[in-house]
Amino acid sequence: MLKKPFSLHLDVDAFIPATEEEKAYIVQMRPSTTFFKDGVKRLLKDKVATVSFIIIVLITLASIILPMVWPYSYDAMLGVSPGKPVDASFNNLAPFEYGRTELKRIEAGENVFPHIFGTDSAGRDYFIRVVYGARISLAVGFFASIIVLIIGMTIGSIAGYCGGKVDLFIMRIVDIIYSLPDMLMVILLSTVLNLVLSPLIEGTALARIGTNIISLFIVFALLYWVSMSRLIRGQILSLREQEYVLASVASGARGSWIIRKHLLPNCISVVIISTALQIPSAIFTESYLSFLGLGVNAPMPSLGSLASEALNGMQSYPHRLIIPAIVISLIVLSLNLFGDGLRDAFDPKLNA
Repeated sequence: MLKKPFSLHLDVDAFIPATEEEKAYIVQMRPSTTFFKDGVKRLLKDKVATVSFIIIVLITLASIILPMVWPYSYDAMLGVSPGKPVDASFNNLAPFEYGRTELKRIEAGENVFPHIFGTDSAGRDYFIRVVYGARISLAVGFFASIIVLIIGMTIGSIAGYCGGKVDLFIMRIVDIIYSLPDMLMVILLSTVLNLVLSPLIEGTALARIGTNIISLFIVFALLYWVSMSRLIRGQILSLREQEYVLASVASGARGSWIIRKHLLPNCISVVIISTALQIPSAIFTESYLSFLGLGVNAPMPSLGSLASEALNGMQSYPHRLIIPAIVISLIVLSLNLFGDGLRDAFDPKLNA
């Protein structure tokens, strides 16, 4: 029987509870998420950035784990034994070659671990020196970026939130630092700080790190925070006029609390991107300073110092220059591509 279209009677069938299938079809709720989760999902869709991140992780893990299990040390001269004459056959070995005593052990039936990249002019295993050099370069890059992040974020947030004379004073300091020639100032500061710090850290735990590395961190703290502070300042200048910030000020909240709870969390995309792009810059700076002899202290290797040492025998042993150059290029390229992927994933303006 057909129902009357203009009847005022209620249709009882319209009030029957929906089944689970009907609910799932009609109500398509998006699961709760956060800005960070959305950024990670977009980052994982970027194949280039994902592969770059995997390469960085593999190099980092290799530089940490391999020195623990490798049978050779980065500073051990294989041809030198106490009370015995120096065995020069270990010097300048080609990849997978052996010294005289190692050949005798092989003939006697012993297993001798090969020198994958050969040895250097002092008879030290070159593979473990490259691995250890990558560890030093990565450590300098990460720690220098953390120093730049802390200083730049602190100064930039203060300048952006306070404004007025405080902002004017800080920005004039930033302009002065920007006007200085970067490479010249880095070389001069590294040389001067090396001379000043040597007597101060002698006999202390910092002596193991070396004056060159400490001076390098000081150089980053003095010169390389300006870009980060400008970015943070620009973000906070645009955010401090928002309603939620004005409401916090009206309710009597302190400036430091507003910066920590409201302003900096909303600058997190800029912080992540800038920090990721700062790491390859720090690694490159450490590499060319080590290449000039102002980096790590001998016998500790760095990728830059290994390339510098390889210049003398470039025609006879070109692999000693090519290998650290390839590792530096791979690390810096992977970090730059990963930083670009972070920018594309976490910058809200690009995803608007």
